[in-house]
Amino acid sequence: MSSERSILHMDLDTFFVSVERLLDSRLNNRPVLIGGTSDRGVVASCSYEARKFGVHSAMPMHMARKLCPEAVVIKGNSYNYLKYSDLVSEMVREAVPLFEKTSIDEFYCDLTGLDRFFGCYQFAGELRQKVLKEIGLPISFGLSSSKTVSKVATGEAKPNNQIRIETGTEKPFLAPLSIRKIPMVGEKTHQLLVNLGIRQIQTLQEMPLDVMTKALGENGTSIWKKANAIDPSPVVPFQERKSISTERTFDQDTIDVHKLRGLLIAMTENLAFQLRKGEKLTSCVTVKLRYSDFQTETMQCRIPYTSADHILIPKILELFEKLYSRRVLIRLIGVRFSHLVSGGYQINLFDDNEEQISLYTAMDELRKKFGDRAVMKAAGIEARSIGRGENPFDGGPPVLLANRRQ
Repeated sequence: MSSERSILHMDLDTFFVSVERLLDSRLNNRPVLIGGTSDRGVVASCSYEARKFGVHSAMPMHMARKLCPEAVVIKGNSYNYLKYSDLVSEMVREAVPLFEKTSIDEFYCDLTGLDRFFGCYQFAGELRQKVLKEIGLPISFGLSSSKTVSKVATGEAKPNNQIRIETGTEKPFLAPLSIRKIPMVGEKTHQLLVNLGIRQIQTLQEMPLDVMTKALGENGTSIWKKANAIDPSPVVPFQERKSISTERTFDQDTIDVHKLRGLLIAMTENLAFQLRKGEKLTSCVTVKLRYSDFQTETMQCRIPYTSADHILIPKILELFEKLYSRRVLIRLIGVRFSHLVSGGYQINLFDDNEEQISLYTAMDELRKKFGDRAVMKAAGIEARSIGRGENPFDGGPPVLLANRRQ
């Protein structure tokens, strides 16, 4: 019996665009851009039709519009994307014994051993067809003996296709491809490798390991191993998230402290409600600032486990006062709660009373019935849109859309 692993990587094609097309067939075969609609917005996702004009994700929206003036621009709806992501997750969960969800539209499945009863490639193909027919979303997959090779294979299979890389053929498969195809090779690393004369994976495969290690340290070792199809990393079981966060990029950089404090209060209220709704508590809070010169600073502190607004808000504002010392225009602001544990609201015996607890219960019931912003502090009313539901506690990765702007 073979001890070789069978690792499946599945990726929903242009996921946000595909969901929009599922809801509105008029978008089919048309160039579509999803993301921030203001001049300062960026492209979160784009259709293959738009890519033909040179448009790509993370590109400034005004540039994308110039390259593809015929494109339909959509702000996007995180609720719909989460809904369809959950549908696919449930289908995968029912079909495979072990899977890992690495983003809203991407999965790894360990199919090792299934070939004793059923061909892994046939099984994966039938799962892909089930997603296509029952949910209606195009999906591609790569199947090989490792996560790295399978992920690269999925990229080569796209759009809406599938590919298997037989054991023993991984290195020849990777060899002619660009080094940018290797997971974890970003823009800076790519440029550094190009400066070293490395453009194809084959060149990396032929280099001694110690040369890469000297050039890039541990990162170089990891890249060399991936290039040589050496990746024993396991599929990590789908599990709950350990943090929840929200952030805003302003259309115009601001130094309005009153506005910033109000937004922080609204963000904290919203995240605290999400904690209570998911029966979670946090013991670490973080404030993030990005200045107009793109310098980013964060500050965090540990606190007793809580999900109470009246404890979290003063702590967040305290961190902001300590962090905001440059008096430079601010481009982005964010709040993050981490070190989460399961558990209901814990009473602070020194500060809380029955009225306080009853008030939280009543406010949360109103929010559940009428929406997250049905009840909020006056100081946070001007904050127009605080993320709703993008950090559920079911293990699903957060949706980070480019259009989430203040």
